[in-house]
Amino acid sequence: MVSPKFHVFMCTSCTLNGQQRGFCAKAGSPDLVQKLMMELEDRDLSSEVMVNNTGCFGICDKGPIMVVYPEGVWYGALTEEAIETICEEHFEGGTPVESLRI
Repeated sequence: MVSPKFHVFMCTSCTLNGQQRGFCAKAGSPDLVQKLMMELEDRDLSSEVMVNNTGCFGICDKGPIMVVYPEGVWYGALTEEAIETICEEHFEGGTPVESLRI
């Protein structure tokens, strides 16, 4: 059984039929998921962080959005730079990034 240290859910505005057409998707969240996966691989964190894309969280004005468990930390207005910062400070350093929290 896989036991990651962190479990990430990132909104990609995926509907039940698989289409990505909401705010987060239009704001580039599918590309941000790819960026996150590459950062995790580059930092050798792939076994410690499980990533799943999700449908809408219902707070689109804060998107793109990521939720990190087990802490239940919500991040918003994500960018590629924010992904790098979260990987460094939260996943590697163990401290959530307060400036990105919602």
